Amino acid sequence: MTDVVVFDLDGTLVDTPRAIVETFTAAFAAMGLQTPDPAAVRATIGLPLETAFGKLMGIAVDDDRVAEGVRQYQRLFREIILPRAGELLFPGVSAGLAALHAQGLTLAVATSKFYASADALLTAAGLRDLFDVVIGADQVTRPKPDPESGHAVMEKLGVTAERTVMVGDTTHDLLMAKAAGMRSIAVTYGIHSLEELKSADPTWIADSFDDVLTCIGAAHPGTGEGR
Repeated sequence: MTDVVVFDLDGTLVDTPRAIVETFTAAFAAMGLQTPDPAAVRATIGLPLETAFGKLMGIAVDDDRVAEGVRQYQRLFREIILPRAGELLFPGVSAGLAALHAQGLTLAVATSKFYASADALLTAAGLRDLFDVVIGADQVTRPKPDPESGHAVMEKLGVTAERTVMVGDTTHDLLMAKAAGMRSIAVTYGIHSLEELKSADPTWIADSFDDVLTCIGAAHPGTGEGR
């Protein structure tokens, strides 16, 4: 039986990867730096911003240039991504989340975004009221794939790992869930390939958000396909 479903955000609920690449490109341009290869940017999605900028710049995460990159990204995020939030939702997400909420499941988000950005994105997409808890990368000491984000969600909601399922599109999400003792649903329509996702040993694999609902139905009889 499952009471809580924890969702990743980028690549799981919101189809933001292309817009994220665009925002990183604009941030590098604003700093007068050569823009990174789009594939290199995509490879950092799911990591905290500081880690992503450090990798893309080839410098330490505590370098002042990383902090400036994060500031530029957050500014441009509000200009480039937020106005498009509603149209970036994956098919079935809005109605599916509303149905799960109506059926009594508690919904949460654990993301590598900073809390303020995640909160703003969910609000802009019209989803924020469906989630009882949102945990951002700046609210934990060790972001995904460390289990701290999952533990934070469970502590806030007063539930055990046995009653919690994580849904995500990267191995970071799945490894976090596994380390926290949760079951997990890997979605194949996001960032990581099926082979990468399988390497993290998810409980279920979903090719669409409708499939996610079916998997949740298997974990929590009475939900999912009967919505």
